[in-house]
Amino acid sequence: MMYAIFSQGKSGLGSILLLLFTAALAIFITVYYHYLQDPAFLQNTFAALTAFVVAKSIYAMETTLRPALQPKRRPDGNVAPASVLEEEARRDARDTAILRTMWKMIACGLTCVTSGFLIWTMDNEYCSTFRRWRAEIGLPWGMLLEGHGWWHVVSGIAAYFNLTWAIWLRYCFNGEQDDVELSWPSVFGSVPAVVRREGKKRSEKGS
Repeated sequence: MMYAIFSQGKSGLGSILLLLFTAALAIFITVYYHYLQDPAFLQNTFAALTAFVVAKSIYAMETTLRPALQPKRRPDGNVAPASVLEEEARRDARDTAILRTMWKMIACGLTCVTSGFLIWTMDNEYCSTFRRWRAEIGLPWGMLLEGHGWWHVVSGIAAYFNLTWAIWLRYCFNGEQDDVELSWPSVFGSVPAVVRREGKKRSEKGS
């Protein structure tokens, strides 16, 4: 996701350099963590990278979609025809609705990753205690105290939200908001998915 958000608008060379930097950073973090054998380093690095990427993504989202930050289309004169004003109003309403939904996705993703990070930290700090409790409780309920396992579950959910958000953002960056929509029946009990609007596939094949 780091590469996806920072490569937006860059030239071919810039994208290649960013890709190499991202790969080098990932290799460095992995090798250095293997050398240190210190979970705190990995935790802090993960938290810093997540905060950095999310902040950049939010900035890009707001500057791309927030109607108040968009230049208005004015052909030649200062007064726009009714058709232009109507189209601007439609796009503003569309983008405002997209922003509201994206902020819900961000809230869900951050809630998952924050709770997972806290579980991960507690599992590292009180590992011996959790192990003793798991031994006393036994299977199958002892598995519920596998803190590191829960970290992977909730961080995986958070990653899904972030990737879906990034996919939708990419369409918005390309001005293709009308081509896709988010299918998310319920905040609880379902996960969002970016789907193509009805008729868009047929129209593209026919063009």
